[in-house]
This record gives sequence, structure tokens and C-alpha cells, in this order.
Amino acid sequence: MDKLIIHGPSKLQGEVQVSRSKNAYLPIIAACLLSDRPVHLFNLPELRDIKTIIQLLQKMGAVISYEGLRTTIDCSKISSYEATYELVKTMRASILVLGPLLGRFKKGHVSLPGGCAIGARPIDIHLKNFEKMGAIINLDSGYVDAKTNGLKGCKLVLSFPSVGATENLMMGAVLAEGETIIENCALEPEIDDLAHFLNKMGAKISGIGTSIIKIIGVKNLKEVEYQAIGDRIEAATYLIAGLITKSLITIRGINPSFLDAVCVCLQEMGAKFKFGDDFIQILEVSHLRAIQVDTSPFPGFPTDVQAQLLTLATQVNGTSIITENIFENRFMHVPELNRLGAKIELKGNSAIVQGPTVLKSAPIMCTDLRASAALVLAALAAEGATEVFRIYHLERGYEKLEQKLRKLGAIIDRASGPAI
Repeated sequence: MDKLIIHGPSKLQGEVQVSRSKNAYLPIIAACLLSDRPVHLFNLPELRDIKTIIQLLQKMGAVISYEGLRTTIDCSKISSYEATYELVKTMRASILVLGPLLGRFKKGHVSLPGGCAIGARPIDIHLKNFEKMGAIINLDSGYVDAKTNGLKGCKLVLSFPSVGATENLMMGAVLAEGETIIENCALEPEIDDLAHFLNKMGAKISGIGTSIIKIIGVKNLKEVEYQAIGDRIEAATYLIAGLITKSLITIRGINPSFLDAVCVCLQEMGAKFKFGDDFIQILEVSHLRAIQVDTSPFPGFPTDVQAQLLTLATQVNGTSIITENIFENRFMHVPELNRLGAKIELKGNSAIVQGPTVLKSAPIMCTDLRASAALVLAALAAEGATEVFRIYHLERGYEKLEQKLRKLGAIIDRASGPAI
């Protein structure tokens, strides 16, 4: 099992290119099941989660081909409607095949999902609303067994603005009979990207970017080419990498508006940025101060950047309070940061961070995707050679992280390590 050895404190310089969004491409790939025509996707990131959902479609009968930066997905000969536990256990987004399976094939047998151990993420919002659309759903032996005589459009009001439920129900509604109205939708940019992709295929979706999405069902979809948006969480991670190492770097390939809440927070801490159409440049990194922030659904501060911000807070002046409102078990990085010398106290769903503290190298262990990124950031700022174990979590969501950081000037080695 590989580990990273990161030599710090680091000084970074130059530019880094953000990959296409994993969280946008996962539902887009699932949506390919809706069509019997080829779908051509560009610049798929080389990530474990992307490979997993590709394998999932292949097991169902999809034909996948590659030509340069183009991946073609042909779902014209789907022969299986099952998403097995062996694949779904590794990635929660696998549940997103349920909507397309019900919409096009009127049945699906999908294992209950797995993924990062950051707290309960129930799928009952998905299932209850599919039942309202006419699906018959049974839970048996860890699987969702669903069938329908044909999904029918209706009004759906989500009890929580769930990203996954919004995406799944939207995909299910594309081929449903009549009009579906989904209220209290999640507002994340990845949902907009999915809607734009579906419309390019021939779907009829309106209300994009609002909390009320309307879908008029269509009979079939057409061949399409598409490239997803840049990864806003990766971009935020590199922004914080620049700040924690006091480095004036530029992050390219991202729409800055996707990171409004993050940039406002960092500006309140004292950072200064230059914004372009597809880049953010760091202009000021010194004299950063403490912050109080709560995570919330988009357009609020993203839970997926909480761990990285918390790490930055260990290096700024004052006492920061960071409150996690989305997942109840998303502070597993705190004990590892304290091993490096951070002074972080947990009270309920808040982390109280005393800064600045001197971080010194120690062996640390990744526990989930974003916590892993936080530990890498801490290692960049720490004195000495920090060993980061269980980096397979990183490889679920950060494409070529170590290569990109090396290009910026970080000293990072990969080595075999014990399976801790």
C-alpha cells in the first residue's frame, strides 16, 4: 500500500490546472444509461470513482471506447439492470444509476451504497420520490429492488436539498410521462452541468440554477459530445495550498463564481485574489486571521472544503470556529492534525482551532477523501518529512495530485508503506 512522504515547509510557485469535475461527471456517466445512442465525453479525470462507475456500466453491457481525450459510452445493448455490491460498496454515487434504469428500462436492482465513512447519507429521499412517480420499491438483502410500469411526472418536494436525490430524480424524469416538478432542489453547479448535458441530449429541463426544476418527459435522446465543468473542490484545495504555504500561485480551469463562498471566507481572513473568466490568482497571503464559518448547502460554504479550511486555520492568527452542519462524522482529520502539533478542540459539531501553531512531521493516516487533502496541506506546511498513509482515499477524487504539487515546487515522494 503506497504512502506519500511530503517534505516541508514548502514554497509553491506557478500555475496549476484543475481537472474536470468528478462530481459532475459521475451523474453524467450514469445518465448515459438513458440513451441508446453513443455519448462522447472529453477529459474524464483519471480517478478511482470514475473508473468504478465506468466498470459498473460495463458490467451492465455498455461498450466503452477511448480515443485520445475522448471517451465514448454506448449503452445501446444494456443486458443487466443490476449494480452489484462489489462495485457500489466503494462509491456512494453508484446509486445514481437507479433513476436512469427506472426511466429507460423500468427496473433496477441496485446495492445500497458505500463510500467515505463521514456519516449517514440515507437514500430515502430518492426512494420515496421514485415511489411517487410510480415505482414499486423493495429493500432486500442490502439491495434496492425497483420496478415500474413507467414513471409518471408529478410534483416532488424534497425534504432536504439533496444533491444526489436531485440528480437521480431529474434523470428518472427525463423519459417519464408528462411533467415532473422538483421543488427544494439542491443548487450545486454540478446539478446545473447535468441538466445542461441532458438538454444537449434532447431532454426538456427548465429552471436550471433555481430550487424548482421542471422536466417534460421525452421519448428518446440523441448522440452528444460534452465536457464537464472544472472541479471546484480541487480548485479550493489548491487555493488553500497557496495560502497555507504563503505562495502566490494561480489556479486555472475553474469558474470563480463556483467558489464565491470559499473566496469570501478566505478574503475575510485577509487573502486577496485576482479573478478571471477561468482562473483565480492569489495576490496576498500574509497576516491571515481567524474565521468563524458554518458549512451549508450551495451557495453556502461547502462541506467538502471544511477539512482544508480547518487546516489553514491552524496557521493563522486567532481562534477560529468551524461548524459542520452537513455530515455528523466529518472531523476524523482532527486527531491526525493534532498529531502534527495543531491545537484543535471538538465541541459538538464545531471545531475550535487555536492558531498559529508550528506543525512538525509525524506519521498520519487518511480517513476519507477530503480529510486526505487536508492532511496533505498540513504536511506542506509542517517542518520535516511527513508520512501520509492510506492515500487511496485521495485517488478517489484528486487527479495527479502529487504531480501537480511537484510542478508547483513541492517535494513529494511516493513509497510503499505498511497496510495500516
